[in-house]
Formats: sequence, structure tokens, C-alpha cells
Amino acid sequence: DLENGDFAVAWGGVSSLQLGLSLIWTEARHRGIPLEQVVSWMAEKPAALARLSNKGQLALGYDADFSVFAPDEAFVVDVSKLKHKNPITPYDGKALSGVVRRTYLRGNVVDGQTPGGKLIRRGGV
Repeated sequence: DLENGDFAVAWGGVSSLQLGLSLIWTEARHRGIPLEQVVSWMAEKPAALARLSNKGQLALGYDADFSVFAPDEAFVVDVSKLKHKNPITPYDGKALSGVVRRTYLRGNVVDGQTPGGKLIRRGGV
């Protein structure tokens, strides 16, 4: 919804965000890329790109945003279990490596029910 920036009424796209870490880790693992590199790609680099100086790593002065991740566990994507606005994904039925067990945002458990994010606006956008 470009008119007013209300993400709640926007279509939402193809459901994949919930699968992001597992998707990247699955392919990285097949290519011999270590988990430490994936962590950089999925945390440090996006925070730097978005110029979020308090995000992207676990360190003093940074928000405690992290996931408990089981890299050696696997699962098969089941579209009916995705927690997205639109129940479609091109990854339905795909076997993936790595299971996110729990996610923390600013040190608080993300429960999937209680909104905890903050909308960041820059330059009137």
C-alpha cells in the first residue's frame, strides 16, 4: 500500500520469510559455506545495508535479536504450517536443513501473537 505505507493491508507477497534462514543454510551447506558466513549474510549485512547501527550482531550496545537454530535438524516445508498472510510458497514440499527453535527480538521471545516490532521511518517515507 504505497499510498500510506500501511503494511497490514498490503498483499504480503509470496510466503518465504519464515523459511529464509533454513533456505539459505540448506544451499550454503551444500556448497560447503560455514554457518558463520550465513549468520553474517542474514544478520550483519542486512543491518549494515539498512543502516541499523544497533542490529546485526550479539554485542554490547546492540539489540538482543537472535534465533535459537538447530543447523543439523531438517524438515519438509508444509504450506499449511506457515505463519504468513498468504498461504502460498514455491517451497511447499521442499526438504530444508536447519530448524529455528525460538526467536528473540530485543531480548524478548517472539510468540507469533504479540506484535513487537517498530516501524522505522526515514525522510518522511
